[in-house]
Amino acid sequence: MILSILLSLILIALGIIHFNWAIGGKFGFAESLPTNENGERVLNPRKIDSAIVGIGLTTFGIFYSMKSGLIDYHPPEWIINFGGWLIPAIFILRAIGEFNYVGFFKTVKNTAFGKLDTRLFSPLCLLIGILGIIIQLKY
Repeated sequence: MILSILLSLILIALGIIHFNWAIGGKFGFAESLPTNENGERVLNPRKIDSAIVGIGLTTFGIFYSMKSGLIDYHPPEWIINFGGWLIPAIFILRAIGEFNYVGFFKTVKNTAFGKLDTRLFSPLCLLIGILGIIIQLKY
């Protein structure tokens, strides 16, 4: 239960950050986007993109709130099983990355984003994925 609540809080906090960007907030926005060696962004998300990610992260947080029993709603078992494996898979794949700009196996590492990704973003994604697997195996 404690792991589910912790994971829920992490995911909802990440969702709030993305909603902040969707309404024009700048906190951490530039640092969260991968750049090439020349400092040019390789992703240029629109506000709607941040909102969609925020909805997804918040939904994932609510999912783990339900698993913890904090929210008393019981969706069909197949949704719990499917989500219980899908969510960790998404974050583990994000931690592994796409081998160029994002993830542990990226080749472009010496940009501001690359350094933050190595120290913070990818480890956080791996942690979320591992916690999700632990929760799935435990319940």
